[in-house]
Amino acid sequence: MISLNIFLGMLGPWQIVLIVVVVLLLFGGKKIPELMRGLGSGIKEFKDASKEDEKLDGPKESDS
Repeated sequence: MISLNIFLGMLGPWQIVLIVVVVLLLFGGKKIPELMRGLGSGIKEFKDASKEDEKLDGPKESDS
């Protein structure tokens, strides 16, 4: 957790712009929407699978 705060504290606006430019150069403008679409569908499948897993487990009993 502390290392994440240190890492994010070191990133300034110019470093973020540089990262975006490098990503654009590596993948090109046409590939990025396709990559994001794939990422979104992967996240959706993960959420659906976790909801299905919760349904199979049934309601959880409290420790009262």
